[in-house]
Amino acid sequence: MERALLRRLTELVEADKEAVLCTLIEERGSTPREAGAAMLVLPDGTSEGTIGGGVTEHNVTQRALAMMREGRLTELYRESLSSYGVAESGAICGGEVTVFLERYGRSLEIVIFGAGHLGRALARLADAAGFPVVTWDDREEFANPDNIPWGRTLTCPLSEALESGRICLHNMSFVVVATRGHSLDSDVVKLLEKQPCAYIGMLGSRNKIAFVRERLLKEGVAESHLDRIYQPIGLPIKSETPEEIALSILAEIVAVRRGGDLEHMRAILHR
Repeated sequence: MERALLRRLTELVEADKEAVLCTLIEERGSTPREAGAAMLVLPDGTSEGTIGGGVTEHNVTQRALAMMREGRLTELYRESLSSYGVAESGAICGGEVTVFLERYGRSLEIVIFGAGHLGRALARLADAAGFPVVTWDDREEFANPDNIPWGRTLTCPLSEALESGRICLHNMSFVVVATRGHSLDSDVVKLLEKQPCAYIGMLGSRNKIAFVRERLLKEGVAESHLDRIYQPIGLPIKSETPEEIALSILAEIVAVRRGGDLEHMRAILHR
């Protein structure tokens, strides 16, 4: 790897920014670059460095972008250059390449606003599934390591949760709004406007959701922000207990992360 590319990767990591390092680790036959060639792919689709250009570089870039969307850490990609014609690949090559993709920077996390029965159950289930978890509440008797020993707990006024930097939302943050009441839920949803979350879901009945939506629209919250919220939250599996509801929420989060067809799932589960 070129030193300039390594320095650039170091800069991105130190700035807590995301990128995928794509390294050509094996080449056979006629290929544009030798093993060791590398490039960085950034979230906006731009790249720095090159592994040879053409169709292969395009395909690797698309896989890197998918990794960042889905929160995956690594991938091994193999491609035969002989499968493309000259016009398609832009090069006369007939070899094979193996590229190792490794994502740096932000990781998927689940952020729960509300440390009640559901928040606790979801934190436990998400932790068991291997997800980093942050649970916030303004009540210390609920959001503490003794009550919720899974992941990280945070107690502070809502207005300080993001401003203080103790919760840093990003494009791999999956946020669940499940506080103790309509008013606080509304405040959380309003606070999340313009935050780069991968998912925002809100707990509540259809009447509650309508109430919160009407209130926030009157307060000037953009309709486009409210439209991106998953509500009612969770897949419709007829859940009743906090643990069952947590399961339905986590299933929805996994489906969103993996690019599942939620409309199809809901149609089947409603039968």
